Amino acid sequence: MATPSAPGSDTPVATPSTPGFGPPSPAGTAPATAADRSNKSLSPGAQDSSASPSDGGISSGAKAGIGVVVAILVLSLVGAAFWYKKKRRRATGYHAGFVMPSPASSPQVIGKTNYSAGSPDYKESMSEYSMGNCRFFSYEELHQITNGFSAQNLLGEGGFGSVYKGRLADGREVAVKKLKGGGGQGEREFQAEVEIISRVHHRHLVSLVGYCISEDQRLLVYDFVPNDTLHHHLHGRGMPVLEWSARVKIAAGSARGIAYLHEDCHPRIIHRDIKSSNILLDNNFEAQVADFGLARLALDAATHVTTRVMGTFGYLAPEYASSGKLTDKSDVFSFGVVLLELITGRKPVDSSNPMGDESLVEWARPLLTQALETGSVGELIDPRLDKNFNEAEMFRMIEAAAACIRHSASRRPKMSQVVRVLDSLADVDLTNGIQPGKSEMFNVANTAEIRLFQRMAFGSQDFTTDFTQSSWDSRSRDADASGSRPL
Repeated sequence: MATPSAPGSDTPVATPSTPGFGPPSPAGTAPATAADRSNKSLSPGAQDSSASPSDGGISSGAKAGIGVVVAILVLSLVGAAFWYKKKRRRATGYHAGFVMPSPASSPQVIGKTNYSAGSPDYKESMSEYSMGNCRFFSYEELHQITNGFSAQNLLGEGGFGSVYKGRLADGREVAVKKLKGGGGQGEREFQAEVEIISRVHHRHLVSLVGYCISEDQRLLVYDFVPNDTLHHHLHGRGMPVLEWSARVKIAAGSARGIAYLHEDCHPRIIHRDIKSSNILLDNNFEAQVADFGLARLALDAATHVTTRVMGTFGYLAPEYASSGKLTDKSDVFSFGVVLLELITGRKPVDSSNPMGDESLVEWARPLLTQALETGSVGELIDPRLDKNFNEAEMFRMIEAAAACIRHSASRRPKMSQVVRVLDSLADVDLTNGIQPGKSEMFNVANTAEIRLFQRMAFGSQDFTTDFTQSSWDSRSRDADASGSRPL
C-alpha cells in the first residue's frame, strides 16, 4: 500500500514499519505483488530485513535445545565417571559405608584419595592422608628413625616380618614392622586393610600409628610397648618368677582385647596367631595384644576357609590346622594354650621334655581332667610359684583353660564368656588392701558363668542349660562340708 502524502507537500509522511513487512514504498509506486515479496524473501539481502516471527522463534528454541542437550551430556559424563570410580574402589576391597566402632574419644576417620605409587602426586597426597591417628610415613623417614633398620634396633623377628625400634621427631617411641615379601598384598588391598585396623582402638590392643608403602615394601608402625612380651617373662632365661597376681591381670587384659576384636568390631577380626609372644606388657604388666592387624578379616561370614594356614605350632586349633577352617573359636583354642602357659609355666612345645610330653596341650589334658574331677591341681601348677597363689583363682583359670582347648570348636566358649570369668579374678587384685581370693566374691555359690565352664570342661553336650542343680554343685557342697577349698 502506498503511503499517503501530507496535504500540500510532495514528501510522503513517514509511518512506522509493521513487523513482517518490508519498508514502505515511495509515493507513487505500485504496491508490491505477492510474487515480488516471495522473490525478495529469497534473496540474501532481504533475509535480514524480513525475518518472520516464526523464523525468530525457531532460532531461539534451537539454541535452548542445544544448551539442554549439552548440559545433559556433561552431566552424563560426570555421572559415568563417578560410577566408574566407585566401581573400581569397590573392586579393590574398599567397603563404602563401613563403620568400625571405637571409643567416643577416638578421632573419626577422614576420607582418602587413591593414587598409584608411581604417580607424581602420590607422595604429596599420602603425606596428608590420615586415618584417625594413623599417618603415612615415607620409607626414608622410617629408615632414618631405625638407624637404617640396624641390628641394634631389632626387637624381634616373627612369621610376618622383623620389628625395629624407632623414635619419631617428637620423641615418641615406635615399633616398625617390616613385612616379609611386602606383605603379599597389592597397594590398594594393603591400604584397605590399614584403613580397617586404624579404626580399632582398645586399651588392650597395640595401637597402629602409621604405615608405609614404597615400591614393593610394606611397613606398619605401632606404639612401642616397653616391657617385652609375656613369652619373655615366662620363658626367658634368668627372668624372675612372674607373680600370680600379674598372671591373672595379663590373662584378663588379653582376653578383653581379643573379645573386642571378635564381638565389637564390624567386620569382626579373627587374630589367627594368638600366642604369648604376641601379648606385650607395659611397665604395670597390663597386656596389649599385638599383630591383630596382620590377620585376615572374616567379614560377616560365620566361617572363613583359607588355603593358607597361618599361626604358630603348638597354638593351632586342630580343625584349623587340618582343614583351614577358621572361626573365632580357633582364637579361643589358642588363648586356652596361653592360659596353660600361665598356669604351668611350660612352653607350648618343648622338645626337652620326655617323648609324648612335648606338646603342652596333650600333656595337660589328662591332668586337667583329673583336676576338675578331684580338685587336685598340684601337678599342673608352675613349680616356681611355690604355692604363692590363690587356689580358688587357680582353679577357675584351670576351668577356663580346659573349656578353651576342647576338641570340638562348637563346645568352646566365646571370648566374652572367658572375659567374665577372668575378670572375676582380676578385679579382686585391683581392690585396696584385700588379698586375692579373700573377698566375698569367692565365698558365694558359683555363678552361672562358672558352672558353664565347669560343665564345658567335663564335656557336657548341653552347656547352654542353667545347671543350678548340677552334680558339680553337689560335689562342691560336699567339698565345703569336708573343709576343702571353696570354689
